[in-house]
Amino acid sequence: MSKIITSANQQNDALFVLIKSLTKSEKRQFNLYVGRLGGNIDAKFFSLFKFLEKLKVYDEKVIIGSGIVSKQQLSNLKAHLYKQILISLRLNPAHKNIRIQIREQLDFATVLYQKGLYKQSLKLLDKAKNLALENEEKNIAYEIVELEKVIETQYITRSLSNRADQLSIQAKELSQHNVIASKLSNLSLQLYSYLLQSGYVKNEKELAFVNTYFEERLPKYKYKNLGFREKLWLYKAHLWHSFLTQDFLQSYKYASKWVSLFRKNTKLINLHPVFYLKGINYLLEACFFVKKTSTFKEELALFEKDIASKNIPLNTNTELLIFEYLYANKLHLHFLEGTFSEGEYLVANINEKIETYKNRLDNHYVVMLYYKIACLYFGMGKNELCITYLQKIISSKDIGSAEDLQCFARILNLIAHYECGLDYDLERQFLDTYKFLLKMENLQEVQKVFLTSIRDLSDVFPHEIKNEFKKIYSKLKKFENHPYEKRAFLYLDILSWLESKIENKPIAVIIKEKSKLITK
Repeated sequence: MSKIITSANQQNDALFVLIKSLTKSEKRQFNLYVGRLGGNIDAKFFSLFKFLEKLKVYDEKVIIGSGIVSKQQLSNLKAHLYKQILISLRLNPAHKNIRIQIREQLDFATVLYQKGLYKQSLKLLDKAKNLALENEEKNIAYEIVELEKVIETQYITRSLSNRADQLSIQAKELSQHNVIASKLSNLSLQLYSYLLQSGYVKNEKELAFVNTYFEERLPKYKYKNLGFREKLWLYKAHLWHSFLTQDFLQSYKYASKWVSLFRKNTKLINLHPVFYLKGINYLLEACFFVKKTSTFKEELALFEKDIASKNIPLNTNTELLIFEYLYANKLHLHFLEGTFSEGEYLVANINEKIETYKNRLDNHYVVMLYYKIACLYFGMGKNELCITYLQKIISSKDIGSAEDLQCFARILNLIAHYECGLDYDLERQFLDTYKFLLKMENLQEVQKVFLTSIRDLSDVFPHEIKNEFKKIYSKLKKFENHPYEKRAFLYLDILSWLESKIENKPIAVIIKEKSKLITK
């Protein structure tokens, strides 16, 4: 695999990754925090922090060799340093979001209650509860009501006679909302887990199972009674169900609802920026799958406007997600319009960002971006560069990483070798690809037909090659809208490539012509 992905694997120590994720202001905050502790500026944990901050690759032998800490003490010192960094980050104003503020008020109220200052405690609890309800933090709101009940049931405050009824009704309502949200979030998580483990449904039996599973676990609800949080989990559950069943129009519908939910409650973007970003990404992905090019362009422009206007709070997490989602979808736009050459400038930007974020980027996203870059070069007719990026994926020993992309990288590699005229290597490439796909136990009919057809091309006379391409095209065309086989064409536009061979035109021209015919 590439040096970038290998180094990411080596540097998976939790403390080291945390330190490398710190911004300049967060490091400055930590230095100030340690200074305020008094007498700790020369403490071992701070010496370890300064040493790890300068270290490029995590290596315990190098750390022990520095003389800062012995091998026996290292584990405990690392745990202590990790905790101190988290405390410092929690004190940083940049991380003081609404949830932390509410939790802090609840902690203060608990301290006041334990000191016997009941009225002061109730006053803080009421303030914290209103803040929680305004910001759809109903789990914390329920905790607050439960503490209010504890104080009231001791007959300490001699409050109004209907206070008990008010709290009981509020607790019941919050509990009902939390139960629905919990059931919907469970369903969403279970569907996502199924997608990761089993992939998209491949036949009628799997479709029936997923539909039954979804319907049986979808809780009964009245839509008008749902709040922001419950609606968000409802849309998520429907989205994962539609992705699993490859109903991408439904994916588009629920991703749109997801994003609209935030745009109608813009203050919640600040509280849940990650959910907002993921919603945007799924909406763009669904637009790409159903080729809603005009909508895709509009949504991508809105996304870029959000970033430029700083409507999305920036932190180390959102910064990474913005990079992943923005650049993947910028590439998608060039794929939709066939403007591959115009997108070449993105490659240098992406590689620079991968280098910047290498300590925090998941292998899956690196593989995904390499595959998209390979597709960009393939669309440009730069097949040698296409092969270079595919080899970064193919040579990976981590087969579980982005399994579908691993499969299609090998198929695209075959096509690129054919386009380069590397016939001498084609038989070996074919055998390696076929063995790999059989090992994956997930060979689609499209892949089987295509692989067999490509292998047979080596025996075809030059003057018969165009007819052979027409035969392959006819075999594959019938799968284009097949409910369980169409997914293959989302990863690799084999049909457009075959059309380019039949019509003797560049693949970019074929895709541009198709794009103009689509007026979605």
